[in-house]
Amino acid sequence: MKVIIPVAGFGTRLRPHTLTKPKVLLNVGGKPMIHYIVEQLLRDKLATSIVMVTGFLGDMIKEYLDSTFKFNFTYVTQDEPKGLGHAIYCAKESFSKNDETLIILGDTLFDVDLKKLIHNKHSVIGVKQVDDPRRFGVVEKNKAGMITRFVEKPATPKVSKSNEAIVGLYYLKNSDLLFESLEHVMDNNITVKGEFQLTDALEHMLSKKEQMTTYYVDGWLDCGKPETLLETNRYILSKRKKSNIKALDSSIIHPVHIGKDVVIERSVIGPNATINDGCKIVNSIIEDSIIEKNSHIENSVLSESIIGESVTVKNQIHNLNIGSNSEIKGGHHVSK
Repeated sequence: MKVIIPVAGFGTRLRPHTLTKPKVLLNVGGKPMIHYIVEQLLRDKLATSIVMVTGFLGDMIKEYLDSTFKFNFTYVTQDEPKGLGHAIYCAKESFSKNDETLIILGDTLFDVDLKKLIHNKHSVIGVKQVDDPRRFGVVEKNKAGMITRFVEKPATPKVSKSNEAIVGLYYLKNSDLLFESLEHVMDNNITVKGEFQLTDALEHMLSKKEQMTTYYVDGWLDCGKPETLLETNRYILSKRKKSNIKALDSSIIHPVHIGKDVVIERSVIGPNATINDGCKIVNSIIEDSIIEKNSHIENSVLSESIIGESVTVKNQIHNLNIGSNSEIKGGHHVSK
């Protein structure tokens, strides 16, 4: 089965971190988010081919994946940000026949049994029931459980009464019809806010008698905003076994992730703190935060913070969101 993973987005809601690093390489629980997706695909032996649709800073994604996994990835480029539908269409050149395909959004993690999801004679859309469906694409179904309609971000309950949100997992039996439907969307300039949407192509597939059903995904971990990235970090850490981490005159409150070559002195780390490789933490309290590689935190109290790589933070009591290669000391924030 061919797997398509679109990773071309700019990640504007996660700036400043995504100014220097692709969103899918941001760290949660000690690993880049894309690591968890690829790791599961290879562990479950689900993919004969993985097509990464890259864009901004795509070379960094290629370098990480090729140096981390023993797998021959395929890379295609989305030159312009024209929406998810267009990104998926960019993968067409990698399909030589009518393969079944699994599409997984690269900036969303899932705690889901993919083997069960694809064990179906019909195409399958991953969904989750949500309280407010207006932020999402939703599906409507008939009494037999088959999808009858896709609605992108219904503005009011009158537009759609469904609360089954599309989570970013799509198992499609008919890749020929998928690309044909994407071409239909683009040729007819069917857009939402100037972008070609995958849901419009799926709607066209329904009109061509493609049968689709749903699969409920409880573990849907969004990584699109700072607050949801931290929420995902908490979830991943909660699944970890407690480890025997020693630090000088310090307390470690699990769950935490402490990377390699980390120095911790006279500090309290955790709960829900990810401290990545090469960091130095001195006389500080850090909880519910992500500290990227080679950063130095001293005389500070940080909570609900995301600190980029090679950052120096001294004498702060804040919720901070600081990009890589910066310094903040006593209220002064400068780039290195």
